[in-house]
Amino acid sequence: MAVAVESFITQPSGQTPQDGVPTIDGVPLTAKQVSLTGPPTFDTVEEERTHRKQKLAGALRIFGRFGFGEGVAGHITVRDPEFPDHFWVNPFGLSFRHMRVSDLILVNHHGDVVYGDQPVNRAAFVIHSAIHQARPDVVAAAHSHSPYGKSFSSLGIPLAPLTQDACMFYEDHTVIADQGGAVVFEIEAGKQLAAAFPSGKAAIHQNHGLFTVGETVDEAVYWFVSMERSCQAQLMAMAAGEPKLIPDEYASYTARQTGFPLAGWFSFQPLWQEICRTDPELFD
Repeated sequence: MAVAVESFITQPSGQTPQDGVPTIDGVPLTAKQVSLTGPPTFDTVEEERTHRKQKLAGALRIFGRFGFGEGVAGHITVRDPEFPDHFWVNPFGLSFRHMRVSDLILVNHHGDVVYGDQPVNRAAFVIHSAIHQARPDVVAAAHSHSPYGKSFSSLGIPLAPLTQDACMFYEDHTVIADQGGAVVFEIEAGKQLAAAFPSGKAAIHQNHGLFTVGETVDEAVYWFVSMERSCQAQLMAMAAGEPKLIPDEYASYTARQTGFPLAGWFSFQPLWQEICRTDPELFD
């Protein structure tokens, strides 16, 4: 998968073109199609499983680096490519910062750990299994008790189009009041939450925090990081005064340009490059 981006070069003022085309060191500058490589494809499910697990371990370390850990709360899940009714998840009680591929556990939709020897967070199973079951479009889902996300969730309002970044979520997220603030341990409570999140890339669970989903770990995690920061920006703006909303026309346009799955995947890549460079043991 790839996306083409038009790169238009404006001739600097005062530069004399050769045959009407500006040059640098004799190389003509012309409009180009720049190809941005998208998510990789795989020849076998084993290769794809390894890739998903590597991205999951790295994403969890990124959560730890951002300070999204809160005791034993928080989890990211990704479907297994061979067994789509199973998902890989971080084990209960293990630090985000120390996560390795070999630490990840595989859980079925009944809550049984079928691969690995560590326990699963009951809340992770109840909520994420319900989301994965209800939404076949969701490959990965992310949640943590991040400071600004949980603060913002207490307001019970949607994210407003106050900034360009916040427009990624414009008319593409929901606020869920059901079970807000209660620890979700019961299967039916998880299904109720998932039913209130039938579409869109993100949900704000009142008095709890943020949930984001995507077609890849990369996408789901980037949406989470960006939404957390957008919640921070809105809280700061509201505390300072009366923020001005971006008009619907501009917010909708920006959402179309920045809020699609490939954009989320691509925006995650700098974070992935950093964690691979600094934490190579994540691949163990």
